[in-house]
Parts: sequence; C-alpha cells; structure tokens
Amino acid sequence: MVNNQKRLNAAFAALADPTRRRILARLSERAESPVTVLAKPFRISAPAISRHLRVLEKARLIERRRAGRTHLIRARPEGLKSAREWINHMAAGWEYSFDALDNLLREEQPKENQS
Repeated sequence: MVNNQKRLNAAFAALADPTRRRILARLSERAESPVTVLAKPFRISAPAISRHLRVLEKARLIERRRAGRTHLIRARPEGLKSAREWINHMAAGWEYSFDALDNLLREEQPKENQS
C-alpha cells in the first residue's frame, strides 16, 4: 500500500507540470524519440529538459535506453496504472454519491408538491 501511494504521488507530481504533460503527449504520438527531437519545440535549456525527463522516469511514466550516444525515450503507459485506478475509484464514489443525492431529491419532491 505504501509503495502504491509513493507511485501515485510520483505520477501526480510528474503530471502536475505542463511541460512534462507536453513531453508525454509528444511521446504518445510516436513509439520512441531521441531526447534532442523530443526537446526541440520547448524553449528551455537541455539541462531543464533532462530534469523533466528524470522526474518522468522516476515516476515510471517513461523509460530511457541508449543507442550509442543517443538517448531514446519511450512512454510507459503502465506507469499511469495507479493514477488511473485512483481516478476510477474516486469517480465511482462520486457517481454513487450523486445517484444517492438524486434519489433523495426525487423522494423529497413529491412531499413538497403535496404541501
């Protein structure tokens, strides 16, 4: 449970930054990308891109491999599993609460009409 919480926190922390979300979006469009190609549209330094990639890597949202001197980055969709499960669990709870509230309001409405 504690390990799952750490993964969940790491995933949400990584996703909190718009640059990292854009990096993941770019990776979703291709199987794998060299860091230089991935970094091209961003107006930030190479060290800043490296820091963003390390955060994503630590959160297990990407993986890196080397081909000679080239670092290739690939998205890890399974890295979002804990975040997806948490969101689904929360959504199910909210749906249940909204359904219960809707039922309560429907029960109360005829009573108001009788008054």
